[in-house]
Amino acid sequence: MTKLPAGSATATATGAGAGAVSDYADAPAISVESSWVALIADRLGAVESDREFWLRRAALLDRMALAEEAEGGAWTVGEAVPVAVLTAEGAARRLVAYDGVHFGLSTRGADIATGADCREYVREEYRAWRLGALR
Repeated sequence: MTKLPAGSATATATGAGAGAVSDYADAPAISVESSWVALIADRLGAVESDREFWLRRAALLDRMALAEEAEGGAWTVGEAVPVAVLTAEGAARRLVAYDGVHFGLSTRGADIATGADCREYVREEYRAWRLGALR
């Protein structure tokens, strides 16, 4: 199999990179976030959870996918996308859908938005939320 160079369009298709990691520079440890997400999910369930839950869950799964991508190094042609990436993309799409229903986020073009697009949206929203939460 042919190795793709790190930073190539295909290698970074899921949004991995230094910028993505730096979006989470001030985030709590993954273990702390994982515990919070599990606690809220257990207490409220998915139906009653608010935006903070969906955002933090999507960001947590994105961070886990970024870690897996970093451990795997360069992608190889024909290699399946890691499960963590697919899971992060699903969570990101869930946040986009939540924001569409509750905050009027336009879902126009949602059918052509990639998982990477949705993960980038999560990073932007998480960064904004953290800045507000830290004030």
